[in-house]
Amino acid sequence: MTEPLSFDVTRLPSPHLNDSHEAWRQTVRAFVDREISPHVNEWDEAGAFPRELHKKAAAAGLIGLGFPEEYGGISDGVDVFHSLIAAEELARAGSGGLVAGLMTHGIGLPPIIALGSEELKQRIAPAVLAGDKLIALCVTEPSGGSDVANLKTKAVKKNGGYIVNGEKTFITSGRRADYLTVAVRTGSGGAGGLSFLLIEADRPGITRTPLKKMGWWMSDTASIHFDDVAVPAENLIGQENAGFAGIVANFNMERLSMAAQAVAFARVCIEDAAAWARDRQTFGKPLAKHQVIRHKFAEMTRMTNATQSYLDHCAWRVMKGESPVAELSLLKVQATRTMEFCAREAMQILGGAGFMRGCRVERIYREVRVMAIGGGSEEIMNDLAARQMGL
Repeated sequence: MTEPLSFDVTRLPSPHLNDSHEAWRQTVRAFVDREISPHVNEWDEAGAFPRELHKKAAAAGLIGLGFPEEYGGISDGVDVFHSLIAAEELARAGSGGLVAGLMTHGIGLPPIIALGSEELKQRIAPAVLAGDKLIALCVTEPSGGSDVANLKTKAVKKNGGYIVNGEKTFITSGRRADYLTVAVRTGSGGAGGLSFLLIEADRPGITRTPLKKMGWWMSDTASIHFDDVAVPAENLIGQENAGFAGIVANFNMERLSMAAQAVAFARVCIEDAAAWARDRQTFGKPLAKHQVIRHKFAEMTRMTNATQSYLDHCAWRVMKGESPVAELSLLKVQATRTMEFCAREAMQILGGAGFMRGCRVERIYREVRVMAIGGGSEEIMNDLAARQMGL
């Protein structure tokens, strides 16, 4: 490695990428450089980004990527690596809150596409994929998140539909969303009694409360209360009491995407710290010429290389149609710990400059914990992997 450390240099060449992937990377990069990066600090301080960014992202192909073309998506010639490239390039702006808020449809819409009726798909998907409507996934509750089988929000049959009561929390895009993909209990206890409902967010009985957070400031996060909310039967997503499999399947791609973001954030940290270390003069020479600093970069690069290789391998298996639950769980842990290590080391290298708001490293450092907890905490991921190993 002879070129100066940068976001591109710190990504190992991949045998899985071709000219189509590189062209897509340049398309997304141009969009991010034009529409996102110049405004990230302003949006983060404001605690929100413009809603019209969804329409701009849809026009650029980001929102529809990987979704069926009959509903307005882009699927011809698209594979898992195109999606991971989008996650990487969006993360290059240095804001997990931006990625989470802009791409919420990536976890809210798949259950409808995979399980929903044709009528429901036609009614919901085109507007979401055009960026006209926003959709949020509602699984986590105050009583727990990863313990999906014990969710308590109830949907009781009445008057040919359902009456929903309960609460969801930590919901990304919870206040802005037009549609809510809600995991509810329609049957007895355990995984066998769960279903998915599509609930329009303007239905009577829905109350949405904003939540203040340590990071992801520009991402709308909310608690949502359902108080005798009437939902028509045609809004059932898939079969009644068969929602658990859809919830679990949704987790796999979410974790793969989060891993791609995490290793990209780590590479952002290396890039910014390296630029600082080359220019900063300490004790008569550049900071980068001190052995203790060089070793930090060696360690960060070692970890990102290993994690990127692991990510590419897992993505290749998913592309082949496999569902490597244990590997995806361990990958998420590996990726978020890599992000955490690189954010810490980059902050040390930048010193006081890294502690100032408006710096990518400072923002990423704030967002480490949500990446290590969201989508399945490290502890849950390790235990899930161990159980998949038969232990």
